Parts: sequence; structure tokens; C-alpha cells
Amino acid sequence: MAKDLDWSNLGFGYVKTDYRYVSYYKDGAWDNGQLITDDTITLSECACVFQYAQTCFEGLKAYTTIDGRIVTFRPDLNGERMENSARRLSMPVFPKERFVEGITEVVKANKDFVPPYGSGASLYIRPFMMGTNAVIGVKPATEYQWRVFTTPVGPYFKGGAKPITIRVSDFDRAAPKGTGHVKAGLNYAMSLYAITDAHQQGFDENMYLDAATRTHVEETGGANFIFITKDGTLVTPKSETILPSITRRSLLYVAEHYLNMKVEERPVPFEEVADFAEAGLCGTAAVISPVGKINDHGREICIPSGMDKMGPVLQELYDTLTGIQMGRIDAPEGWIHEIK
Repeated sequence: MAKDLDWSNLGFGYVKTDYRYVSYYKDGAWDNGQLITDDTITLSECACVFQYAQTCFEGLKAYTTIDGRIVTFRPDLNGERMENSARRLSMPVFPKERFVEGITEVVKANKDFVPPYGSGASLYIRPFMMGTNAVIGVKPATEYQWRVFTTPVGPYFKGGAKPITIRVSDFDRAAPKGTGHVKAGLNYAMSLYAITDAHQQGFDENMYLDAATRTHVEETGGANFIFITKDGTLVTPKSETILPSITRRSLLYVAEHYLNMKVEERPVPFEEVADFAEAGLCGTAAVISPVGKINDHGREICIPSGMDKMGPVLQELYDTLTGIQMGRIDAPEGWIHEIK
């Protein structure tokens, strides 16, 4: 039976659910994993996760579709990305097949917390891994936990996806070339100072340029950029240091195969931004957030179709992708994982 929650007024925050999933790594192997009810974790003060931040995480959602099924969206790609993060952080890989199994178990156990169709809410799923044994020398841990918890959440932006204002940041993203795939585990903490400073200055987000030349658009602290040209082409920046967003990858496919749009994944010079008709940020939390203004050290760049609401092309992309997620539009094979 569904929990008695005010689904339509949920915020984007933590609500404790009944079950979480944990698997332990010790003596060179992962155990079979299990569902547990205890939401607390007890670790040594010298645990590697505290001393050297050996940890990574993912984020995805479970939805109730129009026909009443509970589904997740492309969880295999989250599992694959977490495998890459683990390798880059010298952590043992938790196989993507087991990743999907763990997600399935924890969502099934917490099915009463999955918001109903039409509520605008979803069940947020947070898989994470950490080094747990005491480590004082600079080296990887030898014991780990892979865990998943869930929490019902409302829309990331209450009242709809209102256009946001971003600034061109003077801060670097602290991501060495070629390590974009571990951004979820590394750069969020590194970007907290920059985003806090942006908020204090009245901006919603930072636009990071490439660290080498500061001439090309990369991403924000928590989302990828997508742009629409005046002739209706979808353009997204290409760089080895950008997080490989599953939402962005899906939007590129939707644009080309569902909406018959031309798509380009290429380096985007910052000087080109003023020529785009629409701009947005894409990611798991909000799917697409329209960008209205970009502040370049006092010079305002206004995006024509994003000043008051989401532009028409981005709106069509948003409606199509969320339609696929919610079961209103047929999905490509393998995109929807049903929780049975």
C-alpha cells in the first residue's frame, strides 16, 4: 500500500524509506549483498573515505508509468559509469549487472514510496561506494561498501522549469584531462565553493570553460549544456573532461530519431553562445532546465527563447523524453527497466 505522503508537495530532499541495500568487499571479493533496514553507518575515524575521500556515487530515479508499472530509466548506463569511476579511483569494480540487481531489489522493497503517476514526483535512487577500513598512509582501502538508499522527491524546480541565470566562472573545475567520468565522485565537493559564491552573487549556476584555454564551453557544476541553433540543430559541447551524462546521451538520440533533428556533439567556442536560439542544462534531477541569461563578467547574454519560459524546441525534447520515461511514448529497446 502506498505511503500516506503529500506527493504533490514533496520537495527535493531526503525522506527515509524502509529499506536500503548493501554489499561488502573484503579479502578481494564482494559478498552476495542484502537488504537492510538500518539507515546508519558506523566506521572507523580513520576510514579511507574520511581520510582520502575514496568514494563515488550515482543518481537515478524510479517512476510510476501511465499504465501503473514501476520502472527505472537506463540503469545499466549508471552501472557502467560507476564501474568507470571505481577504476579511476582504484576501487574494486561492482559489476553493472549486480548494480542493476541491487537497484531492482531496493526499489521493489520500497515500492510503497514510489510516487503515483501524475504527481510530478519520483523515487530518487542513490547508489554509492566507499573505502571503509582504516588507512593512514596514502593508498587505496582494502575493504569497501557498495550501498543504495532511496528517497521520494518532488520536482527539482518547484513551479516548473523556470529559466535560470548563470555566470561564466573564474573557478576551474579541478578535473584533470580525461577524468570527466569520475566527476560524480570527485568534483561535486570541489565545486561547492564556486556554486556557493555564485548563489551569493545572485546566480543559479556556473558556466565552466575549458581549463587550458578558457575559450570553450564545458559544463556546470551539476549538469551538461545543450544548445539549439536558429535553424533547429541541437548542439552539445564535446570534451574529455565533461561528465558523460545519461540524460544528454538520451536527448541526443531523441532529437535525432524521434524529432528528426540534426545533432552535433562538438567543441563549442564561448563566442558562439550569443548566437544560439535556446540554451538549457540537462541532468537526472530536472531533465532540462532552460537558461535565460549568461553573465560574462558584467556583460549579459540573453537567450532569445529562454527569457520567460522554456523554448519550443527544448520543450519538445523535454516532453518527448519524459513521455518515454512515463510510458506515454514507446521507448527504444532496453531504455526502460521494469521493477517486477
